[in-house]
Amino acid sequence: MSQMQQVEQQLRDMILGLDIAPGERLTERWIEARFEASRTPIRAALLRLETEGLVGRDGRGWTVAPINLVELEQVSVYREAVEVAAVRLTCALPDRSALEAVEGLLESCDAETSREEWHRVGNDFHIELAKICGNEFLARGVRDAMMRLSRARWLEVREGPARDRAWAEHRAILAAVKAGDAERAAVLLGAHIRGSRDRLIASLHDDRRGLRARGFAVVAG
Repeated sequence: MSQMQQVEQQLRDMILGLDIAPGERLTERWIEARFEASRTPIRAALLRLETEGLVGRDGRGWTVAPINLVELEQVSVYREAVEVAAVRLTCALPDRSALEAVEGLLESCDAETSREEWHRVGNDFHIELAKICGNEFLARGVRDAMMRLSRARWLEVREGPARDRAWAEHRAILAAVKAGDAERAAVLLGAHIRGSRDRLIASLHDDRRGLRARGFAVVAG
């Protein structure tokens, strides 16, 4: 892995994990000291992250993108379209044995699982389920949407009931796909995505003051 890729990956992980807060300023000098990297790969890494909507230019420096409620709404609508299309294709496959690996992801979490792992597995469930459909563009669309939603979803997994609800819905979706019931899978998946979106946006909107107190920038447009 090149130095640029290492910096890009580590910065992305810190941004998505909220170790670097939404709205926080970034300087090339700080990144250089933190990762012992030179300016050229740092700038290349920041440009890559800019295309993903995770950072933006701020004069001569950079700022971590705020959590944008309008963007969350739009990405969720896009995500539902591509993810439901992918799951319909998977239901039509004559061999759906690859779903066993997705089921294994869900079974890997229990009461002792860390919050970080719950978040990772929740993301991976949707990404890996979409991959099985065999359509690279749909799978890529789901992966990109989940990446853009990751920071906001990380805030959602703070509450145990939210995690329990998500896992119950994941299991119901998976059962429908394993049975090849495209209509039921599409209905359950669409309701899961919309419900998660509505709860997440409402929570972020209501908690904007508290999030600002923690240094998190949340905007509504």
